[in-house]
Amino acid sequence: MAELSRRAGVALPEVDLGGGYGIGYVAGERPRPAAEIARALAGTIASVCAEAGLEIPHLSIEPGRAITGPAGATLYTVGTLKDVAVEDEHGRTQVRRYVSVDGGMSDNARPVLYGSQYTVTLAGRSPAGEQVLCRVVGKHCESGDIVVNHCYLPADLRAGDILAVAATGAYCWSLASNYNYLPRPAVVATSAAQAPRVIVRGETEEDLLARDAGL
Repeated sequence: MAELSRRAGVALPEVDLGGGYGIGYVAGERPRPAAEIARALAGTIASVCAEAGLEIPHLSIEPGRAITGPAGATLYTVGTLKDVAVEDEHGRTQVRRYVSVDGGMSDNARPVLYGSQYTVTLAGRSPAGEQVLCRVVGKHCESGDIVVNHCYLPADLRAGDILAVAATGAYCWSLASNYNYLPRPAVVATSAAQAPRVIVRGETEEDLLARDAGL
């Protein structure tokens, strides 16, 4: 800011500090409160401006993920379930249940790109009985197509159940693709005060083939 103000011959009126503010994706993650972040940023800017002999500018931030991330959840339908014997970090054998769903890395690329973790729960009905170790995987025939790497889901989980993955409102639908020719899902807005409504319709096979020029 000081260098640009010197070159321009006039003080810059505004500085954008960008974004990157975290949210809680799994249990135990506690993002810093917005007020605490604001106080820390204001203190730092005031100190640096004083050292540089500058007036404190208007400050802008970009809290996109902090707003949209917690506002979205992805719903998947359960398909095939398969139990596989695995060894834990102590060399003990245990059973992990692989839970396939009707989506995956095409609608959420973050786990395969950089190992992002998410929380998943059974939606639509109450679970019964114990919880078992699970891994939720997608339908793309890729070893990295993992939606939730390590979780516990009801032992009575069955094909046709609905799973909800929380905090997918940012960097999920916007990164979605047609990997392996899978159509992108719809986006539905809902609240306690309004009936659910589709705000982005799901893609169809016709959409996927619309640019095909034919033979």
